[in-house]
Amino acid sequence: MLDLIVRGNLVLEDKVLYGEAGVKDGRIVGIEPVGQLQAHRTLDFGEQLVFPGMIDAHVHCFSNPQEGFAATTASAAAGGLTTILDMPYDLPEPITQADRFVAKVGRLQQEALIDVGLWATIAKTGGTSEISRLAEAGAIAFKMSTFETDAYRFPSIPDAEILQAMEQIRQTGLRAAFHAENDEVIKALIASFIEQGRVDPAAHMESRPPLTETSAVLKLMEFAYWSGVKLHIVHVSHPRTIDLARIYQQMGTDVTTETCYPYLLLNVDDLERMGPKAKNNPPLRRPEEAAGLCDHQLKGHINLVTSDHAPWGQAVKDAGNDNIFQAASGMPGVEIIVPLMFEWAVVKSGLSPVELAKWLAQHPAEVFQIPEKGKIAPGYDADFTVIDPDCIWTIDEQAFRSNSKLSPFHGREVQGKVAHTIVRGTTVYDGQDIQVQPGFGRFIPGSAVKKEALV
Repeated sequence: MLDLIVRGNLVLEDKVLYGEAGVKDGRIVGIEPVGQLQAHRTLDFGEQLVFPGMIDAHVHCFSNPQEGFAATTASAAAGGLTTILDMPYDLPEPITQADRFVAKVGRLQQEALIDVGLWATIAKTGGTSEISRLAEAGAIAFKMSTFETDAYRFPSIPDAEILQAMEQIRQTGLRAAFHAENDEVIKALIASFIEQGRVDPAAHMESRPPLTETSAVLKLMEFAYWSGVKLHIVHVSHPRTIDLARIYQQMGTDVTTETCYPYLLLNVDDLERMGPKAKNNPPLRRPEEAAGLCDHQLKGHINLVTSDHAPWGQAVKDAGNDNIFQAASGMPGVEIIVPLMFEWAVVKSGLSPVELAKWLAQHPAEVFQIPEKGKIAPGYDADFTVIDPDCIWTIDEQAFRSNSKLSPFHGREVQGKVAHTIVRGTTVYDGQDIQVQPGFGRFIPGSAVKKEALV
């Protein structure tokens, strides 16, 4: 007798099948036609779509200290996410040392409502000696930057340090990921724009032209080509970046890419209209550039889509009302990425739900080496994201469970709503309320830990 049957239109790796997934001890044990399995409980979702549990690989829980795991994972659960991977640029201390990493794991185990993996990073200089210890502590991957947001918390890593880090990370088997923007060019352009009095919203985009992304990405891919590290480029904003990545992939470089839902759904016109609320780094691009990125995504050239959830409060956004350069960059997204991407990909673009499941579940699990997640298949965690494909609703930023109550998508009508979120066979969100207590979520250790455990 199984613990649970999940019935509905199951989105499998290669097809959508009306059937049942059997669950025992938090794992999927079988996929069968309706009526073939027996269990103590059945969740029957009728004609609704039952996706593998969605994964957001790019989340910032602690850029805003008021947010944390509790608020972020509640928001994520309501948004249909079953797993998030949290970035390491925490305030006040970034996750550059193993002891900080271990302390963060302890906090996760007390506060998280869904499963969480943790990124690590390195100090601006002299930090590469911590890489092996961070990997052994359970880092899911390493995030670095070529643009300096803050010299201590979010520094630009010098080239010599990047090369050392790539060699060390290669030995762990983990992936080296980068915020790829050309710091020197951007800083000079911002200074020039301010001198000219150009502090309007469009100036943010114009001070970060496409070459500031592509030049940084080219350098990193060439470094990866020679070092042999697995490279990941986060939040790609321009189609040429994907063109270049495909060239390096053909040369044998293991480079994967992600974009974020705002780059697919918004453009610089929205930045000009909404100002700081629509400011992120890299910036929203011109309409034709956003269309080019969408084309790459629809053709399967981009591995995954993330939110880059950045839960800023109103004050740090309002600081840029008269000078866009003074506003914080980023926006909350864990509660809306899944329905927005469902509507864009499945409802409006006519893609199969199978393709959406690859972007938001299978590929994140594969890129970051989480073998127990990402598919509805025997042996995998019983993580499910249920979407009512016909429900039409309106995004209300004030209803976010995140402490950040602002979004450029506020007031937007969306077709497709998260109806249920299940993690390891347990309902964490029933379509109305969170159903588990803090501490239900588990820490997902990186693959370096798992390899050590097998020895």
